[in-house]
Amino acid sequence: MTIALRSILLAGLALATAACGDKTAETAKTETTTTTTGAAAVPAGTDWTKVTAATPEGGFRIGNPDAKVKLLEFASLTCPHCSEFHEAAMATIRDKYVASGNVSYEFRNFVLNGPDYAASMLARCQGAEPFFGLLAAFFTDQTSWTEPFTKLTPEDSKRLSALPEDQQIAALAELGKLDEYMRTRGMPRAKFDQCLADKAALEKLAALRTQATDTYKLTGTPGFIINGVTQEGVFTWDALEPKLKAALS
Repeated sequence: MTIALRSILLAGLALATAACGDKTAETAKTETTTTTTGAAAVPAGTDWTKVTAATPEGGFRIGNPDAKVKLLEFASLTCPHCSEFHEAAMATIRDKYVASGNVSYEFRNFVLNGPDYAASMLARCQGAEPFFGLLAAFFTDQTSWTEPFTKLTPEDSKRLSALPEDQQIAALAELGKLDEYMRTRGMPRAKFDQCLADKAALEKLAALRTQATDTYKLTGTPGFIINGVTQEGVFTWDALEPKLKAALS
């Protein structure tokens, strides 16, 4: 585990719902994403809202892989602004834009703190189809599932930091009662432990964070990319939807 990853993992124990990053700019199967021009060809009867896939870049996509417009979101499960965006936007994105076959939506995690790492690993570990349901649950229930993390003490943090690195995520998740939260969503304890012990999954989340900051130059969450172009200063659905409409025209 790198020093940077370790510092993020142990950060945010006192307040899991800390600010969603710097917003100073604002005064199932793996398939290769391709860019197309013109309207996407939609086979008759295809329900694109049911078509999900893990992407080679590390995200999860819903919709037509050959859609004219490819919407990518980087977000944190502990970010209140991200939760607000999903409440305001996701039903419309799914039922209006993704359903048409002309827009695909991909989510990539931009982790901000230790609780975010734990929740993200649990949401991602079962693959693309369950992911979107868990994503919705984590955002809808954000206030309740993050609340136990805000009660962790300096002593808790000290005990976590003394553990072997490969045990810290699982210990943090248990302290924050994520085992109870996931059990109510049908995840048995054995699967919970397996998901949180996956070193490759942890490293993937760290790589996605680097991808967000270095490749796409994102400075806050949520962050959006349309057809490979970062949408600077766009953090809300009111600001994003006109950009989608323009890309579709």
